[in-house]
Amino acid sequence: MNRLNGKVAIVTGAGTRPEDGVGTGRASALLFAREGAKVLIVDRDVESAERTRAEIETEAGEATVFEADVAIESDCRSLVDAAVERYGHLDVVMNNVGIGGGGKVTEIDFDEWDRVQDVDVKSMAMISKYAVPAMERSGSGSIINVSSIDGVRAGAFHNIPYAVAKGGVLILTRAMAVHHGRQGIRVNCIVPGHLDTPMVSALPDEARELRRKAGPLGTVGTGWDIGWAAVFLASDESRWITGVALPVDAGTLAATPLSMYDKIGE
Repeated sequence: MNRLNGKVAIVTGAGTRPEDGVGTGRASALLFAREGAKVLIVDRDVESAERTRAEIETEAGEATVFEADVAIESDCRSLVDAAVERYGHLDVVMNNVGIGGGGKVTEIDFDEWDRVQDVDVKSMAMISKYAVPAMERSGSGSIINVSSIDGVRAGAFHNIPYAVAKGGVLILTRAMAVHHGRQGIRVNCIVPGHLDTPMVSALPDEARELRRKAGPLGTVGTGWDIGWAAVFLASDESRWITGVALPVDAGTLAATPLSMYDKIGE
């Protein structure tokens, strides 16, 4: 329970709503705190963020809340400044916020397109713009970006704005890892597969079942699976790992449709 002792971490999109299950941000913030980190919980919804903070404090962890819209650069700078002001330094940033965006390219609403790009990929660049200098002053750091298997291959749904943004996260991660390695900053990316999280709570049961069957393990993931991967990438256990896109996906990206043909009926 001390893998992140002494570290200060920012987790975006880490709020908790009463009707929700466990999202990736909430799970990561809780696990970071359980492993000894001080956590800045960032969310547009202060009430939701306060619920996550209360959970952490119930377990004797340490966390505070910062209200921000990560699509606004001044908010991105302020949240990094807040972490340093409150805790003295910055070691970990988990760029977790993401929203969906639907449609084939012939159906795109470009107002929605802009919002999805701003939230899902531009926000990561803006937060990192201010996090990198803060981490360099701390002597090292770990930035963890969250992408999606839909950013690697076409998924089950028509979601061009989302897929393009998540694909952008992959190259952003690799380029940042190269650019800032000599500053002692590692940059990695988690690539979630078919999770059972609040983001997909509206899916019908049939779609949920197909998502389960699509992966070689035959199970869906949870926010906790992403959270544990984030703990590893935030910790010194991954000190020699940077520029990596880590699939947490039940093996989905290792398979092709035909390789799973006989499993879909199981």
